[in-house]
Amino acid sequence: MNLFWLLMAAAGGVFGTMIGANYAFSFTGVTILLGFGVAAATGSTTVLDYVSFGPAFGPHIAFAGGVAAAAYAAKKGYLKSGGKDINSPLAGLGKPDVLLIGALFGVGGYLFQKLVALVPWFGTHTDSVAFTVVCSGILVRVIFGKTGVFHSITKPEGTTRWLDWQETPGQLLTVSAFAGLFASGIATMLVGYIAPNSANGDVIIANAQAIPFGISALCIFFVAGGLKFPVTHHMTISAGLAAVLFFNATGSGMLAVLVGTCFGVLAGFAGEYFARWTYAHGDTHIDPPAGVIWLMNTLAVSAAALVA
Repeated sequence: MNLFWLLMAAAGGVFGTMIGANYAFSFTGVTILLGFGVAAATGSTTVLDYVSFGPAFGPHIAFAGGVAAAAYAAKKGYLKSGGKDINSPLAGLGKPDVLLIGALFGVGGYLFQKLVALVPWFGTHTDSVAFTVVCSGILVRVIFGKTGVFHSITKPEGTTRWLDWQETPGQLLTVSAFAGLFASGIATMLVGYIAPNSANGDVIIANAQAIPFGISALCIFFVAGGLKFPVTHHMTISAGLAAVLFFNATGSGMLAVLVGTCFGVLAGFAGEYFARWTYAHGDTHIDPPAGVIWLMNTLAVSAAALVA
């Protein structure tokens, strides 16, 4: 933590604001796939640490900065589509103060995540990036929003809905189950078959869950563009992480895949209910996937420790 990283976090927050929060998150996915390849080939996680989850495109910096700037722009009357619009590139508003809000929350996200990671036990048993994203969103609601943070968990209607194409129980079960199966299968194959034959197997094992997460993040490009693509990154990272942890604990690929799939389903339903609790009836964006990922991470790490 030094001046260099703080300056870069400011730049990341501004860049995420300029291109729009959801597009910034999609670039997180692009850089994860690139960074994993670099890590597997060289053993260096610099691209993952600095670009994917650091000052450049770390969701707690670039995405969170864009979310805050959108809420601010709506409050000031610049963004007519409202404070929940995290798709619009805000450079087009021509308002430097909007970009500076992105910088402020980018730096704030960087500092807060570093502090969370230092909390005894919790900091090493959760996803501090996701936890920072949801806390940043809550702070944005308090500062720039007019509605409360939490609401009754009722079924939203009309434009208040989060993802109307995957909210029904049957659809959500199918999407989350197969997204979880997809992710846990990828993670298990990477850990069980690729890592043992690689000179950098320890790096592959430590980051295997990032690959399905990166693929899901890429889908947000199309969501931001108005297509009804699946939103599954909270499912795939939860399933992938659980699969890696349970494979390492038991050595069973089948058990790892089954447990990972269950975690994917749980994350899917939790995401929808978190959306109804915080997002649907609010006027700013509090990210449902982030609200679930940190909790699922803690559950996966704790559950795996019980069977290790």
